[in-house]
Amino acid sequence: MRFPRRAIRAFLAGVLLLGAPVHGHGLPEAEATPTRVQSRSPLEEARTHFHAGRYEDALDVLRPLTRRGRGDPAARKLHARVLQEQGAYREGLEILGGDATPPELARIRGELLLEMGRLDDAEAAFQLSAESGAPDAAVARLHLGEMAFMRGDRDEAMAVFDSFIDLYNRSSSLDGETTMAVARAVTYLGRRSPALFQDALKAYDEAAEQLTGDPRPLVAVGDLFLSKYASPDAYDEYRRVLDVNPHHPDALLGRARAQEFDGSPEAIATARQALETNPNHVGARILVARIHLRAEAVEAALEEIRTALEVNPASLEALAVLAAAQHLAGDAAGFAATLRRSDGLNPDYPGLYSTLAQVSADTRKYQDAVRFAREAVRRDPRAWDALGILATNQLRTGALSEGRRNMETAFSGDPYNPWFKNTLDLLDTWANYRTVETEHFRIMLHEREAELLEPYVTHLAEEAFAALAERYGTEPPTPIRLEIYPSSADFSVRTLGMVGLGALGVSFGSTLVMDSPSARNAGEFNWESTLWHELAHAFHLGISEHNVPRWFSEGLAVREQRVARDRWGFPVSPVYLQAWHDGMMPPLSRMNEAFVRPQFPQQVVFAYTQASLAFDWIEEDYGFQAIRGFLDGYRTGRDTQALAREILGLDDDELDDAFDAYLRERFRTELAAVVDIPSPLSATLEDRGNDAEVAVPGVPVLRDLETMRARVRAQPGAFQPRLELGQALVAAGEMDEAEEHLREALRLFPRYPDPNGPLRQLARIHEQRGEIRQASDALRRLGSLNENVYEVYRDEARLRRLLEDVAGERAALLKAVEVFPYDPDLHARLAELHRAVGDTDGLVRERRAVLSLDPVDRAEAHFRLAQALVANGDAREGRRQLLRALEIAPTYEPALELLLELRGGGS
Repeated sequence: MRFPRRAIRAFLAGVLLLGAPVHGHGLPEAEATPTRVQSRSPLEEARTHFHAGRYEDALDVLRPLTRRGRGDPAARKLHARVLQEQGAYREGLEILGGDATPPELARIRGELLLEMGRLDDAEAAFQLSAESGAPDAAVARLHLGEMAFMRGDRDEAMAVFDSFIDLYNRSSSLDGETTMAVARAVTYLGRRSPALFQDALKAYDEAAEQLTGDPRPLVAVGDLFLSKYASPDAYDEYRRVLDVNPHHPDALLGRARAQEFDGSPEAIATARQALETNPNHVGARILVARIHLRAEAVEAALEEIRTALEVNPASLEALAVLAAAQHLAGDAAGFAATLRRSDGLNPDYPGLYSTLAQVSADTRKYQDAVRFAREAVRRDPRAWDALGILATNQLRTGALSEGRRNMETAFSGDPYNPWFKNTLDLLDTWANYRTVETEHFRIMLHEREAELLEPYVTHLAEEAFAALAERYGTEPPTPIRLEIYPSSADFSVRTLGMVGLGALGVSFGSTLVMDSPSARNAGEFNWESTLWHELAHAFHLGISEHNVPRWFSEGLAVREQRVARDRWGFPVSPVYLQAWHDGMMPPLSRMNEAFVRPQFPQQVVFAYTQASLAFDWIEEDYGFQAIRGFLDGYRTGRDTQALAREILGLDDDELDDAFDAYLRERFRTELAAVVDIPSPLSATLEDRGNDAEVAVPGVPVLRDLETMRARVRAQPGAFQPRLELGQALVAAGEMDEAEEHLREALRLFPRYPDPNGPLRQLARIHEQRGEIRQASDALRRLGSLNENVYEVYRDEARLRRLLEDVAGERAALLKAVEVFPYDPDLHARLAELHRAVGDTDGLVRERRAVLSLDPVDRAEAHFRLAQALVANGDAREGRRQLLRALEIAPTYEPALELLLELRGGGS
């Protein structure tokens, strides 16, 4: 049984915290006070400085107490911990006495040696502590269990961890260090019994009470929350530490991991803060490297991970990231060597292959992800994360039954995982879908809208496939699975396992997933354009064998939208041009950064626009064969830099300069109107939220017409003041003056796409004057600039009908169907227009659409469909529809007459 879908934080509050003490402890405020407290002993004073992050003050107090590796063991231990937190591991060993470290300090010596990857020496130190009965012998024994786990001796390790439950149950009181060891041991046991995580939390709470002022229990609780996908609770724990010690490297790393978990671009900067305190923090460098890999910045990732391995050559996690980077770079020899190196430390380490699987999925290599995740699960059947990665990518690549079975197993092992649970809930809803097969597609449509969408989707999908196959001279693997979801939340879960994805569609290669037009309000997106975009990805991924960079595939897919219909794709807006002009967009040679690590909310949207313009430029100047050459080159493992030199003859700087020159020339008029002359567009992008345009529809920014006229006189070549004045004049009824300014605004920015821009205002002026043709032409021009303007298409159709322009009205209504096909009156009118021009296929399609939308008069809808079918030569199905009409209304005369006519004619 699976829990009902709900927020993970509530889940943890109800399950993970069940039976635990009230959680909300923090470090005492007194610990953060920088003033020296004279009544305390030097050791207490040093500890206060240490916990507050005043490391040099702590060391100043401790150095006289620990000279030449001698002195009080407690002082030496604290001194070593301060150095450990700063990454000065060798100095810490010297303070402990080097090879002559006494048993009571052997445990901390082992921890320092572990940080440096000296595994044999670390194990010896822990053995010394455990066998000598040192005060922290239990902690040393925990480390021995962890080392056994790390080298693949899982049964031995789990036996050690099990013993800590007995230790806890038979001891009336444990010191804080030992209680923390119990909590860590129980966390390992949670992989077998997830309910034990609540016991781990309870033990950490007790340790926090015992180790007053020590941040380690709080950091551990934060890590536990984050491991159970509760980032808000994890943030709270890390914040409590950082409020007292803003430099604490483990808390900063925890915060960075939580930020990365939440998709925040701040993660890499926070991880670098941790490295400022501890430049040798292997975990922080691993995180930075993984972020670079997600951005496909392989060289930057390699630099970070090699630095990490210089500190700790035995870090299995670092070796896994190194292998992933080498795999992405196509370094087969290096990859094989790293695998051997990792297997030499632990031949059953699943993390090596689960990391490879996750990085492969992050970079759209889904079959690789399946292969690697399968090996991770073979190595450790309880590696629930790896099993989940395997299941997720099986579902993405068409292995649906096996993927579902594996997801069920993964969820049984990790019932806290919201991705697993949400995916299984979604799979349960598939019973409500039907699958339609065409020559190249298997299309999954929800039952409640399948009758309506099927003819449109099947026709468009095959049209797009034929057009792209001809253009690229090849075909992707078929059949292509296309899933269309009437719920954006379900689409998001299918894509990521969580709700909240802002995209409209996703391509996994030969599996395409997208929002249904019913998932959004009318005018929010063009579902036909989206389908074409996602299918283009299938071609790009197929040709490149999933090696194409994201910016290239996304930009080229938008280019393919425009090739198919010139109104489709991301339009060029004033705000984009200003962002590009102001240096807020990366150059073409670094275009991927804006997609994978955007620096402000609109940057991803602008990146689609800019990347697509790059392909306009390449195809115009170098021909389509250049684009095809890039895709072929990616397949062989070459990168963009090498291919640009080979195909375009340009290095990075030349590439960037040439593209910039293209943009400046192509948008010379628009740039002069929006960025070279001061205007309200100079406001910061951040102040505009997520709106793509500056003008508020129907509401001029400045309402004083005289002030607005003065602005236009002062800035006659600025677009925005002209537009705002024109809008205000229309609202005031000053149509003649409004027309003057709106036409000038249109001259300054001829392809302004906003639905309340100059063209819409001019259409209103013309319609008010009775100039219906000019009004409809203005709306048609606006509709050619923006794929989503549903109301514009409907208004144009209304005006074309007044003009008795059948072809124009029909074209406008077909554009409206691309956006929102759920208005029965639209389909009824289209049916009449198709009949008028002799398009009987279209007539049948629209009459079926009317019937699928559950009209009030179903008898008439069946009759009209019967008429259409007969006109299209399908008398048999026409008779069937007539009988359906007569079942509803037995005396419906038109149906009876047509049925008699068909029988009399022998049809």
